Amino acid sequence: MAAVYGPRRERAEALANTVGATAYDSLDRFFAGQPLDMVIVGTPSGLHGVHAAAAAQRGVHALVEKPIEITVERVDAAIDASRRAGVTLGVIFQDRVKPDVRTLKAAVESGSLGTLSLARAQVPWWRPPEYYRDSRWRGTRALDGGGVLMNQAIHTVDLILWLCGPVARVSAKTATRFHDIEVEDTAVAILEFASGALGTLDATTSAFPGRPRRIEISGSKGTAILDGDRFGDAPAPDAPPPQNVASPVVSDTSAHRDVVVDFIHAFRTGIPPLCDGREGRRSVQLIEAIYESSRTGRPIDLDAGE
Repeated sequence: MAAVYGPRRERAEALANTVGATAYDSLDRFFAGQPLDMVIVGTPSGLHGVHAAAAAQRGVHALVEKPIEITVERVDAAIDASRRAGVTLGVIFQDRVKPDVRTLKAAVESGSLGTLSLARAQVPWWRPPEYYRDSRWRGTRALDGGGVLMNQAIHTVDLILWLCGPVARVSAKTATRFHDIEVEDTAVAILEFASGALGTLDATTSAFPGRPRRIEISGSKGTAILDGDRFGDAPAPDAPPPQNVASPVVSDTSAHRDVVVDFIHAFRTGIPPLCDGREGRRSVQLIEAIYESSRTGRPIDLDAGE
């Protein structure tokens, strides 16, 4: 059985009709309508924890869109609710399953780059004014939790942590340069990893017309580059840029499908999913520290063991 919940019934019905599911505009009726093994939470970011906890209270496994929540405190509450209920909590970071990203991960883990010294991550994307203006939640503190970092660049933050390990200290500055929103559309951070390596992160949704995300990791034996979703050789000069540089629309859903398949296998076997709640917490913790550093004008130390 499949079901769709959304507070706007017409939108819930439109999605439900694409897969022959039942639509609900009441969360209680959604959970009571039929037995559910799992839910995928794709509501505004600031509601992720509430909806994951609602699933946990009913013994339902929850796979949550990024970010898992918009503050560490809320993340911890969602993790605790799932732990107490004995259900699996996962986070959708689909970049982790992309083939060239996995190749980069293998290169780092194999030691072929040597002792890591420097990581550089750039997210020079573009979102037009209407992307925020036509949404009730994007760009708001209450429901988006932040701007380019918490919504778009969080995928890259997750990858940097997954590839290079925890960050022990961060110094950062954020700004709202172009969009009429409550949160940042531009950010720069200096990262000090627990390993001793250094890193930089810069991200924006104000870089017209948008360019591919780039991650460059250097060590004592070599340097590896991820340009867009390609590892190693640069893309062909006439290759179109990835869709996400200027649009939130996802046409190729194969990576999302792989995340869902992994999650189903996880809760059926009892093994952790590719990104569980505690893994998803790390990116929120770092972004929260970046915001604090920008607000206070000082470096922020993180508990690298978290």
